[in-house]
Amino acid sequence: MTGKEKLLKIEALKVSCQNCSLADLCLPHSMETDEVNQLDGILKRQQPYQPGQHLFHAGDRSSSIFAVRSGALKSYCITEDGDEQVLGFALPGELVGLDGLAGETFSSTCIALGTSSVCELPFIQLEELCHSLPGLQKQMMRLLGKEITSDQHLLMLLGQRSAEERLASFLLSLSSRYMLRGLSANEFNLPMSRQDIGNYLGLAIETVSRLFAHFQEEKLLTVNRKQIRILDQARLKSMVDGCLGNISESA
Repeated sequence: MTGKEKLLKIEALKVSCQNCSLADLCLPHSMETDEVNQLDGILKRQQPYQPGQHLFHAGDRSSSIFAVRSGALKSYCITEDGDEQVLGFALPGELVGLDGLAGETFSSTCIALGTSSVCELPFIQLEELCHSLPGLQKQMMRLLGKEITSDQHLLMLLGQRSAEERLASFLLSLSSRYMLRGLSANEFNLPMSRQDIGNYLGLAIETVSRLFAHFQEEKLLTVNRKQIRILDQARLKSMVDGCLGNISESA
């Protein structure tokens, strides 16, 4: 790495909360300028994590939460049978490690799906700021509420939805989240594998592949490896409340 490349890398890590393009999605949302500056003072901006690199493991001592700046992360746990269970995916502007607030250790494991950068927020300093900054405390409560709502949505998705509805709901969720980041709602790359999608949705990988092929045949979307292009948002949304057809899930 040249001296110029090193300088650019260091400067990229110096982006403040005030100038961050994710300010409206992350913790600074609805916070006053002086509050954002105080929050910026406790942040630790890490070097980028490489694909497959872990931020933390289940059982590690929890001392921080992490805000995603770029890339994508996957949270998962290991079941009693030794199998991996995907819990969720975090995109830029979203937080991971909130489960660490419940005790002294993390209950889940978090891994980078691609080259990803994060901002680390130490619990102790964050708690102290929450006591003195009403805007930050309000934002933390909002984010915790979103986490609970997300868990409830997943339980409903797995318990009451068909295979088609699960995948349609998942793609629409990604579409909405990318749109909030100023990106295309109809064309995006999937940072996760088909295996991860199936694991998260409670579907076999063969079912996920078959559903993508079916959606493409129905001209709902086009698939080119990990690139998704949604052709008919309206029809895809209609599937969440009523399936267009029945595709049985393979065990």
